[in-house]
Amino acid sequence: MSFDRVLGQEFAVGTLRRALQGGRLHHAYRFEGPDGVGKEMAAMALAQAHVCERPVEGEGCGRCGDCRRAQTISAEAPHVPQHPDVIVLEQGLYNEIGIEEKQGISVKQIRQVLLARLHVPPHAGRGRVVIIRNAEEMNQQSANALLKTLEEPPARTHFILLTSKGRMLLDTIRSRALPVRFAPLRDEVMRKILAARGVPASTVEQVLELAGGSVSAALAFADAEETEARAAFVEGVRRAILAPDASEALALVQARDKEKDALKDRLAVLAATFAREARQQELAGIAARQEPDWVRAVLGALRELERNVAPALVLETMLLRMRQAA
Repeated sequence: MSFDRVLGQEFAVGTLRRALQGGRLHHAYRFEGPDGVGKEMAAMALAQAHVCERPVEGEGCGRCGDCRRAQTISAEAPHVPQHPDVIVLEQGLYNEIGIEEKQGISVKQIRQVLLARLHVPPHAGRGRVVIIRNAEEMNQQSANALLKTLEEPPARTHFILLTSKGRMLLDTIRSRALPVRFAPLRDEVMRKILAARGVPASTVEQVLELAGGSVSAALAFADAEETEARAAFVEGVRRAILAPDASEALALVQARDKEKDALKDRLAVLAATFAREARQQELAGIAARQEPDWVRAVLGALRELERNVAPALVLETMLLRMRQAA
């Protein structure tokens, strides 16, 4: 994995390259930014550079045995890099080998998968890199279990915490990890990446507004079946808002998938749709109708989901607010 593959993140990549070339790699980094903008690719490139047998200007050569093992994901669970000195943690990643986690990264995973391996020197001798995906999912116990190691890290061991919600990390964890910011990707970068992934140009333009500079979000929005389901949700909400009574709204609440992430996806599309309609009205010189109020109701619903309010209740409350504004 080369840093050249991390597109649109010149500042972050430049920071990491200078640290590698100058031999000043920090013991712990906090890669912060939206999902799908290159954080994990950059982390893997840094890990490969650190374990490479013959680094070139501080970066992995891509040809030696260590580079190949760092780039190769195991076919069996857990699906992690085959290099023993590249350790990846994530909620649920080790469920199949007996570390069951229904919520968050558990203290059991930190102790059994990570800390138990840090007592021995790096396998290949150069160093070791620990990558924690969605690091904000560490609970207080697991974060505290990691804290002492971050304060007194083993020699030649470096940590990379990947997060889209850095403020949810414990302050003690945040203070011990150097932040590296990853910005939403520019539209021209998104177009290049999505074209390389085979997304039709007409679809690319449709999803750019919704994706917020995230490749993973754009790919999800480009899925034809999901696009149809999202459009049906938007129209269902519109009917529920404008219906003479609340029966349509109640039917929509009862029919909807109660899974939090699915509802967040639908609400993001809904907010973007109403916001676009409001802009079109403004450009046409038409006084805005209810769309701004509707957008505010949707954004409020998204905030309530983040606070773990029940999805059905979130949807019901949102529809009631919209009907009142209609």
